[in-house]
Order: sequence, then C-alpha cells, then structure tokens
Amino acid sequence: MQHNNKVLICSTLLPMGLFSSAGHAASFLEDSHATLQTSNFYLNRDFREDPGISKREEWAQGFVLDYKSGYTAGTLGFGLDAIGMLGIKLDSAPDRSGTGLLPVGEDGRAPDEYSKFGAAAKIKVSKTELKVGTQILKYPVISSSTGRILPQTFQGGILTAKELDNFTLTLGDINRTTLRDYSHNQPLTLVSKNKRFKATPDADDFKMAGADYALSKNLTLSYQYGELENIYRQQYLGLVHSLPLGSGTLKTDVRYYLSSDVGNAGAGKVDNRTLNALVAYSLGGHGVGLGYQGLSGSTAMPYIVGTDAYLTNYMMANDFMERDERSWQLRYTYDFAVFGVPGLTFSTRYTKADHANPATVAGEGREWERDTDIGYAIQSGTLKNVAVLWRYATLRSNYLRDIDENRMIISYNLPLF
Repeated sequence: MQHNNKVLICSTLLPMGLFSSAGHAASFLEDSHATLQTSNFYLNRDFREDPGISKREEWAQGFVLDYKSGYTAGTLGFGLDAIGMLGIKLDSAPDRSGTGLLPVGEDGRAPDEYSKFGAAAKIKVSKTELKVGTQILKYPVISSSTGRILPQTFQGGILTAKELDNFTLTLGDINRTTLRDYSHNQPLTLVSKNKRFKATPDADDFKMAGADYALSKNLTLSYQYGELENIYRQQYLGLVHSLPLGSGTLKTDVRYYLSSDVGNAGAGKVDNRTLNALVAYSLGGHGVGLGYQGLSGSTAMPYIVGTDAYLTNYMMANDFMERDERSWQLRYTYDFAVFGVPGLTFSTRYTKADHANPATVAGEGREWERDTDIGYAIQSGTLKNVAVLWRYATLRSNYLRDIDENRMIISYNLPLF
C-alpha cells in the first residue's frame, strides 16, 4: 500500500515522458518521501507606549505538504520536489492584523484562507545537483523566514557540488520571492527599517556563490558572495569550531559581513561591516553562551525583505542592526532529557545594545531584548511528533516602541511515506 501511494502521487505530479524505463521510475519512486507539517499559531504583540495601534493579535492554522522525489537511475538523474501550502484564519480583526501569520488586505482585513504551491525540477550528476524552481533557502547571504505558519520561498536555480571530500561549492541565481504571508511572488528588495537606506527599489536578480570547507570534524570555514542587482553586494566569512573541553564542548561561531552598493546604487549608499561572534559551552543538559555583534561603516547592514538575517543577535522582536550599533548577548539553554524528561527544553537570551545611530532620531540609540522559549515534543505513542512551544519576548528601546510579545505554537509533523 505504501508503494502504491508513492506511485499515485508521483504519477499525478510528473509527465509520463520523464522516465525512459521502469527501472528509472523505480529509483525515482523508492527514494521519494513526503511529509505533512501542521502549525497552529497564536501571536500577540503588545505595544507598551506611544500613539498608534496598541497591539497585533491573530490566530491561524498552517498546513505544508512537502514532497521530495528520488532520482531516476543512470549517470544523469532527474527528480522533482513540490510543496503545497495552506493558511487558515482562526481569529483576526482589522485593528490588530499584521502579525505575519496572514495576508492583510487594503481594508486591514485578513482573508479566511490563502494558499500557494511551488515545484522544482532537479538534476544530479555524481555529487553535483542542480535544482530550478521554488525553494526554501538557508544560506548566510539569503535565508528564508520560517517563523510563521508558512515559509518564505524563492524562485530560481541553485547548484550544489560536493565532488571533493569535505568541500561544498554553491552557486545560485534567484529572481522572485513569495513572502511567508503572501500567495503571490514579487521582486526582491532590501529591508529599510527606520529609513536605513534612501530607497527600496525592486530587483529581479540575486546572484550568489560560496564554498564551505571542513578542515576537520571540528573546524569548518565558509565564504559566500551575494549580489542584489544594482543595489548591494555582500561578502561573508564564517568559522565554526568545536573543542572538547573537560566533560563538555566549547563551540565558537564567528561571522563577518562586508557590504557595499553596486551598479547604479538604487538604494543609495551601502557601506557596512558587521562582526558577529558567539562562544558557547555545553555540559550535560546545560548550555551557556556569550555573543557580540558590532556594526561599522556609514550605513546599516543590508538584507533582503522577508528573510531572517544570519546573525546570532537577530532576535524575535528586533534585529539590532542599525548603523554603528553594538550589542552583547548572554544565553542559557537546558535540555531536560538529562533530568529524565526527554523532549522538554528551555532557552533564554538577553541582548543589550548601544551606540545605535538610526536615521529616525537624534542621539545614541539604546535598547535591550529578552527572549524565552519553553518547548515540549511528545516522544512516543499516538501523539508522537506533536510539539508545543511557548515563546515570549520583551523589547525596550529609547527610539523604538516597547514590545511584549507572546507566541504559542502547536506543531505536528506526519511522515506520509
């Protein structure tokens, strides 16, 4: 029955001419798998001061059907990935919409439901794969936001080559994005929170190239280059190192970005250097870390609208990425599995910043944020893979509105085959 389900789904998604033989089809089907991911999400963002909307509050249900095929047999293998997404409104109102869970119409109302679908063709030769179509990206220079009921997706092509041991080469060309709370795709642009840049023009091309090299099982070096057409170019250098220390492990994660304008500089001047470093020590179920993030140059750090910046001080409510801003983070995590409760986890992060120089206010910008997560994933029985996560954030700033935010998420991942 399981094999028949695969045949039915694959024959629905694929043209019959893709396979030249039954053997080709068998490889494609046997290595395919599909997962249904559900997310019941409540978000309440309470603004503590200043005029304007006092809160944003919505409740929604998301469904993501993710299918990934195997490859046809032979030197040149062909495959197909597909993703279907549905978001359903459970509670919303015009005076509190805009949480990122649901689209917002011109009248401020969220629709009862919204959906999107994407597919990507893929080709594999040896250890090199080319994927063209709709994709969820997770790279230092472009990373899809997955923090709501439906993920952000991109349209374009990604080539990944692993022909050399411990070395991964990545090339990409992206032209459109579908934001997490949208059904339609749109051009790319950059985040200009607090008027960080002079303009936010659209772009139809983002090129990227990068390499990751594992010098040893404990040390990996990374380089990536990204360029948003006629807006900015960005280089990234990364280092991740793990060191056994006593009975625990010391992990060092260093990230450095160098950004400048490019072409006709449609967003105005871009000139930024961002250093991000985190040192964390884990022992038993405990983990403690200290992080630093410092920006220099005449502008803030650019990144693409809708994405999650690949920085350790990128928090729930704020990104701490204004011009000249420097921030320190202290974090603590605990896994209750060592206490006899597997699946129960706790984490908290506190980030404090100063020297921010936003364009919207005069003087030094100072702020702090505290994020706390408590989660539990059921480990066995009928409800295995059901997870409950409560997230709470507090932001206090002398130039942004103060925020208290609660998120309650019940998720379930069901492997179909």
